[in-house]
Amino acid sequence: MIKTITKQEVQVSDSCNDCGSFVDIGTVIDEQDTQLILQVEGDNAAADAESIINKAKTRFDNVNTRLDKTETHLTVFIDFEFTAEKMIFQLENSL
Repeated sequence: MIKTITKQEVQVSDSCNDCGSFVDIGTVIDEQDTQLILQVEGDNAAADAESIINKAKTRFDNVNTRLDKTETHLTVFIDFEFTAEKMIFQLENSL
């Protein structure tokens, strides 16, 4: 089971005076935010991590992945070519 998505260091403004929107979308979507980091735990952690990696590689052409192991969990690093790809992948996979 995927336990957490590592906290991203993005500051979000709660209002945009220029456009009148509640959230300044430029602070939510950063063109450099292309890395997804997931911690996977549980009895099926290795299979779940491999499944996530395979889904990303199947869905998008230029994806680089890395898998780090600790005693308690696996950490999956997925580097997408574009921020939109990362967002689409998260939405499609409920991450």
